[in-house]
Amino acid sequence: MTTTHPTPSRFTTSLPSPLGPLTLVATDAALVSVEFDGRGPLCGAVPRRTPLLAQACAEVAAYFGGRLQVFDLPLAPAGTGFQQEVWAALRSIPCGEVRSYAEIAHQIGRPAAVRAVGAANGRNPISIVVPCHRVVGSDGSLTGYGGGLDRKRWLLAHERGGHALS
Repeated sequence: MTTTHPTPSRFTTSLPSPLGPLTLVATDAALVSVEFDGRGPLCGAVPRRTPLLAQACAEVAAYFGGRLQVFDLPLAPAGTGFQQEVWAALRSIPCGEVRSYAEIAHQIGRPAAVRAVGAANGRNPISIVVPCHRVVGSDGSLTGYGGGLDRKRWLLAHERGGHALS
């Protein structure tokens, strides 16, 4: 006899932001996705603002309002073990600071995995909360960002006290 485990129910809500609408998806226990422009793995998510999504919306709004630098949300991004390591390293980058892909690779004990770190960074499903925008090229240049380089530039400027889309 095969035992099946039900997939946790997923709930979704949207939130306006200075960078356009965000779509947040969560289970009852954890935030699983924050995406720009309504792009995101809705996967049967039910539109409902649960207590966890209300907390997530409040924290994201506080971040954009300059009143929050560290998120206090339970997270459950779906990914491989390696991706989970990279995403945990991203969460350790202080607000207003950046790290290179090579620095993240060294931090997780895989100095030769710079490209794999870049790929994992690009697959981060929880934008802003898991701050993949804080990762830059080794020379400090802004490199790819799923939300677009204008948004990455804005987020970094916001965290340093400025807010300019250019």
